[in-house]
Amino acid sequence: MLAVVGTVPDQGFPLVAGKATLQGDRLYIQGNEVPVNRGTPALLAAAIKTAETLGRPEPFGYLIGDIGLGDGSRLLYEYLTRHIKENDFSTIAFHYVQPDVDWHNRVLLVVKEMTRRPVLIADAGFMYAAKMSGMASEYDLFTPDVGELAFLADEDAPHPFYTRGFILHEENRVPDMIARAYSHKNASRFLLVKGKDDYVADQGGIRATIKKPAEEALEAIGGTGDIVTGIAAALISAEWEIEKAAVFSARANRLAGHFSKPTPATQVIEIIDHIPRALAELLLGKK
Repeated sequence: MLAVVGTVPDQGFPLVAGKATLQGDRLYIQGNEVPVNRGTPALLAAAIKTAETLGRPEPFGYLIGDIGLGDGSRLLYEYLTRHIKENDFSTIAFHYVQPDVDWHNRVLLVVKEMTRRPVLIADAGFMYAAKMSGMASEYDLFTPDVGELAFLADEDAPHPFYTRGFILHEENRVPDMIARAYSHKNASRFLLVKGKDDYVADQGGIRATIKKPAEEALEAIGGTGDIVTGIAAALISAEWEIEKAAVFSARANRLAGHFSKPTPATQVIEIIDHIPRALAELLLGKK
C-alpha cells in the first residue's frame, strides 16, 4: 500500500489519517474534503487516478493544515513517530511538510524500524529536510525541480534560501548539478528532475531524458510537478522498478497534459482527469 504524507494550505484542516478518495475536483479523507489544485492534494489525486487504472487500492493519506508557520507540520511529524508503524506500507511518499531536521530524523528512525522497509520517496519540504539532515542516501527517489536540484547540489547550503548563486538554476546545468549532488551524498538512489525537460538519474549519471510531448502552456500551471510524483509513487507501490516508474511517470504527465489541451487557465485537476487515458496509451505502446 502507498502512503502519502503532506499538508494542505488551510490552517483549520485537522490532522487526518486514512484512505483517500477523489470525487470530481475534491479529495476526501476521514470525512474531510479539500480542493485539488496543487501541492499534496494534487499528488494524492494523481496517485488515486493511477491506482484506479492499475486496479490497486487507494493510497493512505496523512494530512494536516499548515499555512507555512510549521505548527501543523510539527503535529504531523509527532503523529507519524507514534503511528506510522501501524500499517504495512510498501511505499511512502513524503511531500509538503515544513523542513525540520530533528523531527525528520525521528520519523526516519521509526520508518527504518518497520517490519518491511518501504520504498521512500521525498519531494518539496521533506526532501529539503532529508538533505539538511545528511540522510539523503536513505531515500530511494527524490523528485526535485531544477531549482530544488540546485539546493541538493550545494553541499554548504543549510537551507534552500542560502543556495549559492554560482550554482545556476539553468536547464543546461542539470547534468553538473546531478553529479555534484551525488558527489556530496545529497541525493537519493534515483533522481527524477522535473522541468522543461525531465531527467531520470542515478549515481552513474543521467539514465533517461524525457522531452515529449512538450506543451509550453503547462509550464505556467502550478501542480504539474506534484502530478509526476503522485504517478511515480503509485507505480512504485504497484511493484514497478523505480527507474522505470520514474521515466513512465514523466511521460504520462506530459501526455495527460497534452490531452488536456492546456491554456494558461487550465486547472491541475483537468490534467489529472486525463491520467487514465495517458497511462492506457503508454501501456498499449501507442505513444
